[in-house]
Amino acid sequence: MNWLTQPLLSIGQARVSLAALVLFVCAVVLVVIFARAVGSLIGSRLLARAGMDRGLQYAIGRMVYYALLVLGLMIALQTSGIEVGSVTVILGALGVGIGFGLQNIVNNFVSGLILLVERPLQVGDWIEAGGIGGRVERIGGRSTMIITSDNITMIIPNADLVTQQIINWSHGDPKVRFRIPVGVAYGSDIARVRQALLEVATGHPGVLPDPPPSVFFHGFGDSSLNMELAVWTRDMVQTPLRFRSDLNFAIDAAFRRHGVQIPFPQRDLHFKSGTVPVSLPAPEASATAAQRHG
Repeated sequence: MNWLTQPLLSIGQARVSLAALVLFVCAVVLVVIFARAVGSLIGSRLLARAGMDRGLQYAIGRMVYYALLVLGLMIALQTSGIEVGSVTVILGALGVGIGFGLQNIVNNFVSGLILLVERPLQVGDWIEAGGIGGRVERIGGRSTMIITSDNITMIIPNADLVTQQIINWSHGDPKVRFRIPVGVAYGSDIARVRQALLEVATGHPGVLPDPPPSVFFHGFGDSSLNMELAVWTRDMVQTPLRFRSDLNFAIDAAFRRHGVQIPFPQRDLHFKSGTVPVSLPAPEASATAAQRHG
């Protein structure tokens, strides 16, 4: 069995044998399993019992996982007889050569750490990125997983979430105001329109009574009086399309009950009466022109 202890390669002043490499690989596997189990235990069980929100649980669990992973790898190197300083020098030399190839991966990993530390978004938040909305399901080391309202999985690189503009509907105060524009025909009773819109707002279970709903008269359009219903909600943030659709259905039904008409674009054409002078060429001129062409 001497071949197991024969040096295969040299790292710095250390001689690494096959047995040391096997021991290192086994140690790395155990470290990954242990770090993942501890991070999951802390994030999903211990912190959940403490009453922390889901996003903070996930962030702390991931940070514990990365910390245990780095610490475990250093212990695995020492156990295998490999000097940490020598490995650092080698990795630094390799980093110069492959740095450009790994630039995007490193950028996404660092961006993932920024997302976990600063928490501009967290697991369970409803966000919009690139015009598409969805619920944050997981923040990984390279990318973030988002589930849309159509149950479609989006994988977005972490660097894009850090450098580009995103809308987080769940950040901070969970109350969000929705604005529903609507136009009514000229000649409509504005007081009745306002009453109908407020009835729609108070009749929807997802609309908050405080702050109360409001109706705004924005101005006179080309074909309509431009109104707007503004409502506050907390429960319907993650289903904005359904919320707007429910309100639009209710507005249409309310307008029918109150006799309020929704106009369509139209144009009025006015013709002025009168005579238009018409001049005809003289007969001699017409005959002369015909002879020339003939």
